[in-house]
Amino acid sequence: MKIAWFCIPAHGHTNPTLAVVRELTLAGHHVFYFSFKMFREKIEQAGAVFIGCDGYDFEMEDKENADRVGKDKAFATELLVSSTLALDEMVTEKIGEIKPDIIVSDSVAFWGKLAAMKHGIPYVSSTTTFAFNRYSARYMKESPRDIAKMLLAMPRMKKQMRRLREKGYPVKSLLDIVQNDNDTNTIVYTSKYFQPCSDTFSDRYHFIGPSIRPIREPFHKTAEKTVYISMGTVNQNKAFYRNCIHALVATDWQVIISMGTNTEHFDRLPDNIQIYESVDQMAVLSIADAFITHCGMNSASEGLYFKVPLVLFPQTPEQGAVASRVEELGAGIRLSSISEEDIVQALKSVLYEQRCKENAGKISDSFRSCGGAAEASAFLEEVLRASRQTAEQQ
Repeated sequence: MKIAWFCIPAHGHTNPTLAVVRELTLAGHHVFYFSFKMFREKIEQAGAVFIGCDGYDFEMEDKENADRVGKDKAFATELLVSSTLALDEMVTEKIGEIKPDIIVSDSVAFWGKLAAMKHGIPYVSSTTTFAFNRYSARYMKESPRDIAKMLLAMPRMKKQMRRLREKGYPVKSLLDIVQNDNDTNTIVYTSKYFQPCSDTFSDRYHFIGPSIRPIREPFHKTAEKTVYISMGTVNQNKAFYRNCIHALVATDWQVIISMGTNTEHFDRLPDNIQIYESVDQMAVLSIADAFITHCGMNSASEGLYFKVPLVLFPQTPEQGAVASRVEELGAGIRLSSISEEDIVQALKSVLYEQRCKENAGKISDSFRSCGGAAEASAFLEEVLRASRQTAEQQ
């Protein structure tokens, strides 16, 4: 089986797919992964053939644009359609050379889905966030301002649709691109238990659980309680980190903070607080008792996999959906502000209330019972068989 796989230039959308790619290539399938040079080594290590999408006036490579995508749906859609058109000639040429049996694309790598539509190739969505339909979308809690911005952008969207049709993409409306329905074959990197409204999705949705990589090097626990703080790779909220340090200096907890390039702004730290540009997150979570997180899907899932209750500090609507689901299942507490008092109170709640720990354990159990990469590989093989049977009958 030959698979063309498309993803956006984001660690949180690429990393979960690599175990599935590795499973497929070990089974003898050929994966051609359309991505960006920053991910080339990882992709090739998973056994896939890397196809570069760098250049081509691909605006999502700009960091400011990529950050804005998570916060502005109208901007995101316009940007991603423009990116599809920028990649059109290269993708069409490569599809002609590879002749893939299936196209798999990230749920927001619209150019992959559009390529499948244009060339009549079976399509599978790879969803590294929650799966969203009209029921689960309520977890996004979009503000009236967000909805107004989308409505105001509709004339621009219609113009983008015309541009796509002129290039041979059979799209009638924006929904053809952004919406997966119950007839769309979909891999979701979470469990049915953690997925909001999971009973509203058809059996074409396979909930395979999060991709958890092995611990590279153990992290040493030096106190009875270990607190881990990370706001992802793009957060630059120095006031938040400063308040965490001031609030936790007087505790007897071990505090591990991963803050990217912010580290040079903090020196003369107390012995119980350690700051790093980056850490082996799996190793830290394996010894942690609480995790303050921005609620990126991967980070939240990794914390819960290790049965760590969460202090929730989401920054985007998508992260807000993750936070809402964690709250609903009783495995974390939302941070009400970045004041020192609120930080300490939230941590004490998750550290010393057994309920949060027990509920994180329930989510962990649901993750561990999923089929993982092996289930995803079997599902793709099943999709190909069904497609060939349909073709033979026609």
